[in-house]
Amino acid sequence: MAEISRRKLLKTGAAAVGASTLGAPMLWAQNIKDITLRQFGTGVSNLNEVATKVKEDLGFTLEMTALDSDSVTQRAATQPKSFDIADIEYWICKKVWPTGNLQAMDVSKIKNYDKIVGTFKSGKLTPESVIAQGTAPHTVGFVDGVDGKEFASEETGWMTLIPTIYNADTLGIRPDLIGRPISSWTELLNPEFAGKASILDISSIGIMDAAMVCEAMGEIQYGDKGNMTREEIDKTMAIFTEAKKAGQFRAFWKSFDESVNLMSSGEVVIQSMWSPAITAVRSKGIPCVYQPLKEGYRSWGGGLGLSANLSGLELEAAYEYINWYLDGWVGGFLMRQGYYSAVPETSKNHMSEDEWGYWFEGKEAKGDIASPFGDVLETAGAVRDGGSFYDRMGAVACWNAVMDENQYMVRKWNEFIAA
Repeated sequence: MAEISRRKLLKTGAAAVGASTLGAPMLWAQNIKDITLRQFGTGVSNLNEVATKVKEDLGFTLEMTALDSDSVTQRAATQPKSFDIADIEYWICKKVWPTGNLQAMDVSKIKNYDKIVGTFKSGKLTPESVIAQGTAPHTVGFVDGVDGKEFASEETGWMTLIPTIYNADTLGIRPDLIGRPISSWTELLNPEFAGKASILDISSIGIMDAAMVCEAMGEIQYGDKGNMTREEIDKTMAIFTEAKKAGQFRAFWKSFDESVNLMSSGEVVIQSMWSPAITAVRSKGIPCVYQPLKEGYRSWGGGLGLSANLSGLELEAAYEYINWYLDGWVGGFLMRQGYYSAVPETSKNHMSEDEWGYWFEGKEAKGDIASPFGDVLETAGAVRDGGSFYDRMGAVACWNAVMDENQYMVRKWNEFIAA
């Protein structure tokens, strides 16, 4: 109750003194330390180290809650008063924006907006890039004004999310237990790995991995993997259900930790995986590779969205936080886990030349490469799986997506998991 009263007081107080307070650095410094902003998102980027650094650098408190993707979607869509900042993926934005629970963000307040990579603005990493299938971030990244309800097809000055983090995802493998080259998504259903394969049980993401496999097998040619017809969904799930009944899968995972445990134990040798999970397995001294595959990557991107309820001093603090987020420290922290920052060039200032060369440029490491937590991941001579930023993000075949037939897809996915 005290928290609610304090927050209400902050809001009404900020509104009462208006712009004069926000323009006065002295008052700002005194008031900001009393502010608490509540952020939630997946464990990928809701890290205690970030909250600690925010307190140190900006003076206010950031309370973080880490949830799985489905819970993140549900909370953003149904509990608008439970958060100030939503750290969500772009496919989730497609589900949440129509609820009116987020407010459009003014890009003129984002100091590094011009340095955000083209993927999030035009959909093209380079002028020659082909826009991948699925919910590409730029397609849900802009609205036509401060009260815009519809997604805009080009830059408008008003963003739904300020992009922060993204990656090119593929399959994780245990090369020591497989003992031969892996080059295609088809290997996930190879009977050679019966009882030792896994796929993630988050329908909107898992279905995309399944589609990459089915297309690579030559079983289905999708019009758009990210927006399947009912017939395509049925075919995809039939192929995976048959494999499940034949004992292909050891388990299905929902959380980062589950994927790490399956791989570390050797119970699973090939599976859907996320970059920091690979990092976590390797930091235990266990061989684990994020395997580049000839058909390309399934990609995802995330950003920070602001609650429609946020106003006054707290809203200003949230913009301050977003600008700080894109200023490089967080980018460097995330890039040491294998992710990419929406503003890579600022991250470079917070990484050594060797780290930048290894993680971003695909160069051979000159010395030890450590995780953000100090664990040694690689030694001199190592080269990043998949090569440079442009090699990896330039080979994206599809983005995580929300389909027109989403409800049907979720039903069919759940039937597959229960089969």
